[in-house]
Amino acid sequence: MPIRTSPGQALAAACALCATLLCGPARAVDIDAGDYTALPAGTTLGMVYYQHATRDKLYADGEKVAVRPRLSSDIGIVRGVHFMRLGDYVIDPQFLLPFGRLSASRDIAALGSNSGVGDLTLAATLWLTEPGDKEHLGITPFIWLPTGQYERSNSLNLGENRWKAALQVGWIKPLGSRLTMDLAADVTVFGKNDDFGPGGATLKQKPQFQFQGLWRYHLSDASDLRLGLSYLNGGETRVNGQDQSDRQAATKISLGTGVFVTPKTQLVATVGRDLHVRQGFKENARINLRLLQVF
Repeated sequence: MPIRTSPGQALAAACALCATLLCGPARAVDIDAGDYTALPAGTTLGMVYYQHATRDKLYADGEKVAVRPRLSSDIGIVRGVHFMRLGDYVIDPQFLLPFGRLSASRDIAALGSNSGVGDLTLAATLWLTEPGDKEHLGITPFIWLPTGQYERSNSLNLGENRWKAALQVGWIKPLGSRLTMDLAADVTVFGKNDDFGPGGATLKQKPQFQFQGLWRYHLSDASDLRLGLSYLNGGETRVNGQDQSDRQAATKISLGTGVFVTPKTQLVATVGRDLHVRQGFKENARINLRLLQVF
């Protein structure tokens, strides 16, 4: 006999799945302008991020769902990067550790809130160009370890309880004396979460693709204005073998600035929002702050 659920339960389950896939640090492999700059071996970078986002609309198959949701996230990330030589190439082993809080209100208040540490991410870019070159080209494999806070009875979690891996290619090219273009493309593949939801279901997800373009206008050698566009697609899910018909397709924009307040200390601030979302929550506002220190 099939299990019957009320419309409210069905909505809560759908929102919880969307929150799992689209919240916090798990959404995509986003980059900041300049991330693919190759630096000399021996250089170490320390970075701290703060990301605040609010979502007040929910979409299914491109249509707005008739509810008043509000889903907020406050995420911090600690990141360490070290540049070194591997034969003829420059590489930069690194880690990213997210932490923070997710909170639901209005019509989805039943999802509650949660806080904790997210999944540890390990990565390393291999550059096909050299430090000091005008153009930079790198390839980065990422791997997410299922180390973050996760409890299947919670609708909101900082961890995903599954392995993930991504491969990203990034390219930086000057377009004149004051304009620089950053392009990146990546694909993410997902392991299964075999303890998903209150019933301990098995969640599987198809690969997800992202394409990013960023443009920096250099006001000086130490400061710039920046514009970013991103497009994400794919990532359909299956829960206990049943297709969820939830292919993602999202376009977002960001505007911001980067300033070296000292020769070794940079501050980056951007604001942005989703322009279009096919499935899941739509961000109406996002603030990203980053402090970078060169050692």
